[in-house]
Amino acid sequence: MASLKRAYLKFLKPGPKGPTGPTTVRGKDKLEFSFNPKEYTVAKSAEWKRDATKGAKQVSKAQYIGPQARSVTLEMFLDASNEAKKDVSEEVETLMACLVPLPDSGPKPLPPYVQFGWGPKVLLIAFVKTVSAKYTMFRLDGTPIRAVCSITLEEVPDPSGKQNPTSGALRATSSRVVVAGDSLASLAFAEYGDPTLWRAVAAANAIDDPLRMRPGLRLLMPAIEDLADITGLSGQG
Repeated sequence: MASLKRAYLKFLKPGPKGPTGPTTVRGKDKLEFSFNPKEYTVAKSAEWKRDATKGAKQVSKAQYIGPQARSVTLEMFLDASNEAKKDVSEEVETLMACLVPLPDSGPKPLPPYVQFGWGPKVLLIAFVKTVSAKYTMFRLDGTPIRAVCSITLEEVPDPSGKQNPTSGALRATSSRVVVAGDSLASLAFAEYGDPTLWRAVAAANAIDDPLRMRPGLRLLMPAIEDLADITGLSGQG
């Protein structure tokens, strides 16, 4: 019987060509859904232009300008009713913090990117465009213990031209959680059958010291076809 997998938003450090590895927002590397979303909406549109002609009896032909970014809208339900000393305002503030640039994002400030995933599937790499939180339950002292957050995510364009995971045509990307005894080499062998690909995994996750990985860390495991693009390696350790 399959075990329950939680949907999550993992925070990624932004770069001029896309995410460069994991990062933290208000001390957190990700937020997990208290309950998995019952639905989410994927939207994409194209921009068209019509030149108006004075006195014309018919509309002019539309000229295709280009595609707009894919977006995902969803609700994130947060619940702390079973945890005596916890409230949900911290998670809400973390989501709100995704709307402002990271302090170390460089000369052109950028907000954190997020990876919207569910179990082993990465559904979207995006930035947070809007957050709206509705608190729905409180303790006697007014502490909020339940909230529903409406979130809009907008995809980060991939400079390589690959499609986003929600299109169904992205080369497979997954993630793995580090447990005690894991090494980058063992994770690379488990994922790709080749332990020498550990350097590319380290580069994809901005890991400077492979010997100091802590249990519980979630690592992005790019498609094997993309590993050479990440480090210029071809699999040799």
